[in-house]
Amino acid sequence: MKKTKILYWTFTGLIVLMDGVMPALTSHTDLAKQGISHLGYPDYFRVLLTVFKVTGALLLALPFIKGRVKEWAYAGFTFNFICAAVSHTVVDGFGGQTLFPLVALLILAASYHYYHKLRRFETKQHPDTSLQYSLG
Repeated sequence: MKKTKILYWTFTGLIVLMDGVMPALTSHTDLAKQGISHLGYPDYFRVLLTVFKVTGALLLALPFIKGRVKEWAYAGFTFNFICAAVSHTVVDGFGGQTLFPLVALLILAASYHYYHKLRRFETKQHPDTSLQYSLG
């Protein structure tokens, strides 16, 4: 159980840092503006994407958020990473810019796997709350 928690928080922490903290700190830079523009997206999309990334990172990082809300955060990051890989491939061809979101997607998948492993353990430990977990 301890190993599962460590792995969950390691993978989740990496996602939060890479796709929550970093965009919050760098989305206003010229490099970020050029990157979004280079892919053909309008500048307001950069701002919108940053808001969603930071919100999703908070939802993944806060341990009291469970159930569907956390599932939607995982789904949002999945769509984000797939779309980023596709966008970079279409504009620049297959390369490092394409691989980075795919690596991030693998890290997200590991976080998701260990999140559900922890949820199953919690449900076994507290069977009286299993209905609450399945609804929330």
